[in-house]
Formats: sequence, C-alpha cells, structure tokens
Amino acid sequence: MSAKVFIALFSGINVGGNRIVKMAELRLFFEDLGFSGVATYVQSGNVVFRAGKGDAAALTREIETAFEKKWGFHSRIMVRDLSWFERLVSENPYPEAAADHTKLHAYALERGPTTEEVARLAEKCTGPERFEVKGDVLYLSAPDGLGKSVFANLIPRVLKVPGTARNWRSVLALLEMAGQAGGKA
Repeated sequence: MSAKVFIALFSGINVGGNRIVKMAELRLFFEDLGFSGVATYVQSGNVVFRAGKGDAAALTREIETAFEKKWGFHSRIMVRDLSWFERLVSENPYPEAAADHTKLHAYALERGPTTEEVARLAEKCTGPERFEVKGDVLYLSAPDGLGKSVFANLIPRVLKVPGTARNWRSVLALLEMAGQAGGKA
C-alpha cells in the first residue's frame, strides 16, 4: 500500500510569542514519528506529510499525544487528507473573495456543526461578513479583513465546535504542497 498524503493544521502555537515551536523541530518530530515527505508552511503550524497507515482521526490522536509529551502543552490538531483540501477549495462559496487572501478564511472544524449551532452563529453575523458551513468546513468572507472582524472573534465561542482557521493563501499553498507530495513516490 502506498503512503497517503495528509495535512496537519495546528492551533495555538507561535501566537503572540507564546507556545513557540520551531518549524524545523516540528519537521523532525514528524519524521521521528515515522512520517515521510514532511514539509511545513509558515509559522502557525501547517505540516504536509505522508503516512503509510492510519486515517485522519487515528493520526490526529497519535500526533496530539506525542506533541503534548514532547512540548509539554496541548495543541488541537486537525489532520485532513488531500481529497479534503481539494473539496475545500472546489466548494468555496465565495470565489469573488478568493483574490484577496486576507478577506477569505476557511475553518477546519472538528466535526460538522448541527443546524442549531449554525443558526446560533448566523444570529451573531450582523456585520459585513458572510459565512457558510459545508460539512466540517466553515468559510468566512470578511470584507474588512479578519483582524477587524468582530464576528470572527465570536465564531469559536458561539459555534462551540473546535476548529482552526487559515487564510485563503495558506489554503491554496497547502493544497499545492500536498498535491506535489502526492505525486512523489
């Protein structure tokens, strides 16, 4: 069986000078766990890797446990495969926003939110932002940028589904890296 390509999205590392994890150390950590083709993208903790066995859920548990043991703190990690990322990009409901990576974000959610959870979030979306949930992805179009979005700060508290956000540039870069990794033997 050939190795399958996955992307690990870390949350809560290297933010505001806290919980510092060097990407070179993170690459070695993944290699020490037996993964191949390991590559990182930017400091927020994005790792493309190949695994010979395991699915996204099993890999998430394995990496989270080993990470906490090594670094001494918990980081929620979302592991997704290449096809998930391809679907994420192809199903983008805001193609007009994709040109400016600061205005379009995708949240990888731990699970698909319930109708009630999405409705509760929709009640709070009163500014210029728009969002749409497709399965375990929340797309956020923030015309004034994420940094100025009051609504974006409400998402974790109101939705109550753990997740981690990436801007559209990161999404596209990770898809490209994963696609290239998928082509390597």
